Amino acid sequence: MDSTIKKLFENLIDDDKDVQYEAFMNLLDITNEKVNWAYEVWDQLLKDLTEGDNHQRSRAAQFLCNLAKSDPEKRILRDFSTVWAVTKDKKFVTARHSLKSIWKIAIAGSQQKKLVLNNLTDRFITGTDEKNYTLIRFDIIESLKKLYDEIKDEQVKELALDLIEKEEDTKYKRKYASVWK
Repeated sequence: MDSTIKKLFENLIDDDKDVQYEAFMNLLDITNEKVNWAYEVWDQLLKDLTEGDNHQRSRAAQFLCNLAKSDPEKRILRDFSTVWAVTKDKKFVTARHSLKSIWKIAIAGSQQKKLVLNNLTDRFITGTDEKNYTLIRFDIIESLKKLYDEIKDEQVKELALDLIEKEEDTKYKRKYASVWK
């Protein structure tokens, strides 16, 4: 990892919120592509998922989702449950940011895709007792659309459309379907 990347990670804990935000956005942009330093930060990010404040948890989850494509050892398969737990964080905004990034793990390979799709499907179907579940469902459908746009897998599209059909409320069914128009 070069000094620029190290500095960006250091800036995530800077006192200046603008410096933190700029570092965060730069790191998200950088990790949208494969990087060769994922394992240099992996363990710390895992630690931040459970020990950090809500900002650290959110950032760590988003970074790990992005870094899944830079994970030839497939550590994300072992660590997925810890990342997934942040999608149910006590701070809804943290949970939502994490959930909206989870689809990126699916582009890392077939095992990762299966894991993500199974978890998103289960959450859509069984999550109706969660607070703000219609928003969570929308995020799931939107995530499936982003995944489809990235990998053009008809299975993903069919899954999303099947989930939309399971929605009984016409208002929300239309809202979810609008993502796919």
